Amino acid sequence: MSTSSLWFPVEGLPDLGALRENTWADVCIVGVGIAGLTTAYLLSQRGKNVVVLESDEVGAGETGRTTAHLSFALDDRFTELERLFGREGARLAAESHSAAVDRIEAVVREQSILCDFERLDGYLFNPPEGDPAELDAEFEAALRAGLRGLEVLPRAPLAFDTGPCLRFPRQGQFHPMKYLAGLARGIRKQGGRIFVRSRVKEFEGGEVARAVTEDGVSVSANALVVATNTPINDRVALHTKQASYRSYVVALSVPARAVPRGLYWDTEEPYHYARLQRHDAVEELLIVGGEDHKTGQDKDPGDRFGALEEWARARFPEARKVVGHWSGQIIEPVDALAFIGRNPGDEPNVYIATGDSGHGMTHGTIAGMLLTDLILGRTNPWAELYDPSRKTFKAGGEFLKENVNTASYYLEWLGPGEVKSAEEVKPGEGAVLRRGLKKLAVYRDKDGRAHEFSAACPHLGCVVHWNGVEKTWDCPCHGSRFDAEGKVLNGPALSGLSPAEENG
Repeated sequence: MSTSSLWFPVEGLPDLGALRENTWADVCIVGVGIAGLTTAYLLSQRGKNVVVLESDEVGAGETGRTTAHLSFALDDRFTELERLFGREGARLAAESHSAAVDRIEAVVREQSILCDFERLDGYLFNPPEGDPAELDAEFEAALRAGLRGLEVLPRAPLAFDTGPCLRFPRQGQFHPMKYLAGLARGIRKQGGRIFVRSRVKEFEGGEVARAVTEDGVSVSANALVVATNTPINDRVALHTKQASYRSYVVALSVPARAVPRGLYWDTEEPYHYARLQRHDAVEELLIVGGEDHKTGQDKDPGDRFGALEEWARARFPEARKVVGHWSGQIIEPVDALAFIGRNPGDEPNVYIATGDSGHGMTHGTIAGMLLTDLILGRTNPWAELYDPSRKTFKAGGEFLKENVNTASYYLEWLGPGEVKSAEEVKPGEGAVLRRGLKKLAVYRDKDGRAHEFSAACPHLGCVVHWNGVEKTWDCPCHGSRFDAEGKVLNGPALSGLSPAEENG
């Protein structure tokens, strides 16, 4: 059973290399997930000279770990969006996510991308003990937000009795990596340039914006877009307005056509979501996700996979063996909507896209559409709704809760380590130990050699935690992640964990 996403490997990705020399572009984009590539595709389509930089390979980040629901039935519910942003804000949220699915469909058609894109119905249902009034309220709020064709049904079309549900027509799904490959090919055909294995370590706005890689090579541009899941060019401000969560996925084989095709979501806490992916003539894959928790704040993340499998088998008797499982990083804004636009406190030609809120595929596509308009100087009706500088006072309780949670983890510097010596760490595992006034992150490789690093996250100094499932060091404060040997995988940290000997 693999811990890698089922979307890999994928054929048809362009042969891309690293940035080797300084260059110029109209727009430099950092990040080759769906937000970065959609922005690059739409700008290059309009004649802009675009360069895209990526620290790893195309799709190696969170786009390659999605369950790829293309939905404008939003997780945070239209009842909540209406409370936070008013009826007009909820309407614009519905409009933008619906337009994002339309845009994906248009790009698939324009570039003839074979990515299993299809429209299908989505079904939202309560757990058995749920309150029916919750669905009724969501139905009315969704209608007020402008969604059409919604229905209240006695049950979803599944083998188990879901009880009453809402049917949202014309949602979508696709194969995310095949879609990214198609976007990358389209960008290159339109004259755009994409460079992989080119990690950016410095950002600069101003009359001329610059992105400088670890190798000291730079891209100068009129505008700079940072689309790296969480903004690695910001140190504090945006990270107080959003939080990092891990979400888990299991893929189970089912006989072809045994489960009706659709997107399925429940309202449990933590919630669950499911869909089907075509596999071959006799078998499909049932992809089930959920069981979210804050990054670095679960001592036994592997239990989440077992909980998902148990949930799936209790409801889908057609399920056979588990063929894969993985997890991904979700960035949750305190007020439910992404931050897309000019970076607060920065030069006016520096833009960010972050805060996917569990809708990364549509939020990322919205980012491409909105940022293209902002860079081209065009009016966009969604700009204020997604403005990273916005202040949503009605989300003050969530803001306080998340930041109190973050602050509590700095107290770990006062406590003992998880082990008393490096010898206690088993091969293939990691643990934090105290050595004098310092805390060290110790990983013992499969050959028995111990690797010791400072346990302080390079971002803002929180103590990292070992993730035994992913074999990573995860920061419980702002979600930075590092591989077993300290190399940075996820921001906001820009560098890896410091070797212990560098800390005296």
